Amino acid sequence: MAMPALKLKPKLKTFHATVHVTRVEEWFVEAESAEEAHELLSAGEGHRSHVGECLNLDIERVESN
Repeated sequence: MAMPALKLKPKLKTFHATVHVTRVEEWFVEAESAEEAHELLSAGEGHRSHVGECLNLDIERVESN
């Protein structure tokens, strides 16, 4: 009886990419007013409370090893 031919899996390569990701995140900061909160968040203060969904993904470059 003949043996069925084995299906060979293609050899996979590793690729690295530079990817720009845009996402919406929820942040919070303690402040006395909305204006102060806006200033603090604009200055990089505050804490991320929720990582949002990816809104946009642009692949700039793909490189192989």
